[in-house]
Amino acid sequence: MANDDLFGKRDQEEDYFRRQDRELIERMRKAAARDEAQQPLSARTGIHDPELLRDINALGFTADTVSLLPLVPILQVAWADAEISPAERKLIFEIARIRGVAAGSPADQQLDQWLTHRPAPAVFTGAGRLVAAVLAAGAGTAQELSADDLVRYCESIAAASGGILGLAKVSAVERDAITQIEKALKSR
Repeated sequence: MANDDLFGKRDQEEDYFRRQDRELIERMRKAAARDEAQQPLSARTGIHDPELLRDINALGFTADTVSLLPLVPILQVAWADAEISPAERKLIFEIARIRGVAAGSPADQQLDQWLTHRPAPAVFTGAGRLVAAVLAAGAGTAQELSADDLVRYCESIAAASGGILGLAKVSAVERDAITQIEKALKSR
């Protein structure tokens, strides 16, 4: 009877370790799949930090739309006064074309949606440090783009609508948004 107990325990231990091995292999497969999915994002942003890549993905950016990430501060300024004027919309599309967003592409479609419906607040709050990281990488979507260039784009967008009733070049809320963006981009 002692042998039966011994063999029973051994079988239980073997089952336990087989389950542990299967779970470990499954976790490794999932991690490898996540890493593989992040490779196109990494190539397009120049970012190699897995945490930053996960954050970019969590904001809804894909390899096809991540070219919009450096434009998020521009959108933030455009939406600062609760609506986007036709002049702002036109200028944002011009900037997007300069930055390589092709008409009709998934990024262009996403941009059009964001110009029609304000992005979720998490896009603006979460994008700041990610844009700074992309600019610091100096590759991919932010190639030949600096924080100063981005701030100038933001100022152009703010000036495009002529402020409140056309009396001021840049409204106070737009100026505040630009100041916050400038701090976020240059603090890195």
